[in-house]
Amino acid sequence: MARSAADGFLLRGEARAVFWFLLIAMVVVIAAVTLAVVGGGETAVLPEVAPERLVDPLPVTRPVGRADVEALRLPVTARGYRMADVDEVLGRLGAELAERDARIAELESMLAGRQATAAGRPELFDKRPEDEPKERPGFFDKGTEPGEEQER
Repeated sequence: MARSAADGFLLRGEARAVFWFLLIAMVVVIAAVTLAVVGGGETAVLPEVAPERLVDPLPVTRPVGRADVEALRLPVTARGYRMADVDEVLGRLGAELAERDARIAELESMLAGRQATAAGRPELFDKRPEDEPKERPGFFDKGTEPGEEQER
């Protein structure tokens, strides 16, 4: 079947109509999306988001424990963690570790001193008569012997 020149002209006219319809529809969709994002009314469609903050920081009134560190969750930003929050947590943990190290060193030196004193005085472990436990009246000292019943 051969096509005539008139048939080709009609196809071109229909194609033009479809092109213009799609072009106008695309412009309308782009305009609607732009108005939605920018906020064409009094209230913004996309409200400003408050920045995330450290919700449950490390306790101030007591020493930091393992459970506190495990429960700690730092807020995430677009480029990672907030440096101020990370610096605060690391500074607090460093101070806690330094304090515990100082306390451990103090206790170890006290223990070493007591052990040196005990090693230098062997009579410390000798038993003296006044250190012996004295007899105390017990349950059976009320006039009954084990196995006997008490009369009422």
